[in-house]
Amino acid sequence: CRRIAESLGIRARVVRTSFIYLTFVTLGFGFALYLFLAFWLRIKDLIYTKRNSVFDL
Repeated sequence: CRRIAESLGIRARVVRTSFIYLTFVTLGFGFALYLFLAFWLRIKDLIYTKRNSVFDL
């Protein structure tokens, strides 16, 4: 939630409460969206990690 909030320029608390309310209103869609975004950010970090040289693979 912190990374999503930083990229949007809002507080992490607002993002967390939004996901909680979205989960209750849409019967689980908010939680699924949260898991998807967390997975996407993790994959993005793995792809775009900065390496010092070619031999750091």
